[in-house]
Amino acid sequence: MRQKFLNLVVNTSGQRLYEITDQTIEWIEKNKFSNGMLNLSIQHTSASLIVQENADPDVQKDLINYFDKLVPMDDQLYIHSSEGKDDMPAHIKSALTNNQISLSIKESKLILGTWQGIYLFEHRLDSHKRTIVHHYIGD
Repeated sequence: MRQKFLNLVVNTSGQRLYEITDQTIEWIEKNKFSNGMLNLSIQHTSASLIVQENADPDVQKDLINYFDKLVPMDDQLYIHSSEGKDDMPAHIKSALTNNQISLSIKESKLILGTWQGIYLFEHRLDSHKRTIVHHYIGD
C-alpha cells in the first residue's frame, strides 16, 4: 500500500469549466499507480469540482447559464458582497456542487465513463490561481 500527493495548480481566466482529466491521467501514468482510490480536493470556496460530459461544449455553456439563473449575481440578494457581485453567488454555487471527488483506479486506468471528464468549475468572473490536491491511496 502506498500514498502519493500532487498539488495541481490551475490558472483560471473567469467563469467556466477547466478540464483537468489529462493532467490527472498523466500523473497516474507517471507514477505507475495500479489499483486504488484517487481523491481530488479543491482548496477554495468559490470554485468546485465536477465530473461532466467532455464531448459537447454546449453542455458546459448550459451548466454555467443554469447556475447563473439559479444563483443570480445581484448584490441586493446577499449580505456578503465584499469582493464583488460574483462573490456570494460563487460561494453558493460551490456549496451546491463538490469540493471533493473520489475516483477509482483499476489496472492503471482512471475509471470514468466514455464521455466523462474531470473539471474545475470556476464560479468567479476574474482570474484566479486554484489548487487541486490529488491524493492517491493504493498499490
